Amino acid sequence: MLLQINMTGDTGSAIADNAAVTPTEETLSIMSLITSGGVGGIIIMSTLFILSILTIYIFVERYLSITKAAKEDENFMNQIKDFIHDGKIDAAKALCKSTSSPIARMIEKGVNRIGKPLGDIAAAIENTGKLELYKLETNLASLATISGAAPMIGFLGTVIGMVLAFHEMAAAGGNIDVAMLAEGIYTAMVTTIAGLVVGIVAYIGYNTLVAKVEKVVFRMEARTTEFLDILNEPA
Repeated sequence: MLLQINMTGDTGSAIADNAAVTPTEETLSIMSLITSGGVGGIIIMSTLFILSILTIYIFVERYLSITKAAKEDENFMNQIKDFIHDGKIDAAKALCKSTSSPIARMIEKGVNRIGKPLGDIAAAIENTGKLELYKLETNLASLATISGAAPMIGFLGTVIGMVLAFHEMAAAGGNIDVAMLAEGIYTAMVTTIAGLVVGIVAYIGYNTLVAKVEKVVFRMEARTTEFLDILNEPA
């Protein structure tokens, strides 16, 4: 009886001890991961945050501008053709000025050169087209740079974090705290994740905008050819 009572008491105390040492799940917040990387981690993450803001701003601003430039009045070239055939050059110039688009500005340059050799007209239109293309591609190079630089900046933060983690392990000598080492490693990896996210978003945004610019350029070339054909038509 006494033995059974003692065993029962021991079992109860063991259960109580197990309940006392039950591990609790720890949650990680983004802010704690950023700040746990030290000054270097905070600088890297702040840089990536600024690059992410620039990526969003450039993409939205360029997307709206290129979309606006891509809009075209279907009757624009027909009206230009009628004005030129009727000899209403001033009306054609007024129509180009009232239409805010790269195509209209190119055609306006050509209309202003009517009466000169066709090669001069084509060269003037081509130069105007290059200026319009430069305007469309504003800040696209910056977006491409961010898409390549952001992952490298994130990887730099990871390398710095790993160096610090191994430095702590070397300083600890034989008393290596695995939990402390693991914390340093996953904190360092956060910068790589952030850099990859920013780089992927910038890369997708850059290619999307380049595709839209190419469509606008194709329309510009098509309208230039159409305008030159109008001038080549017999009177």
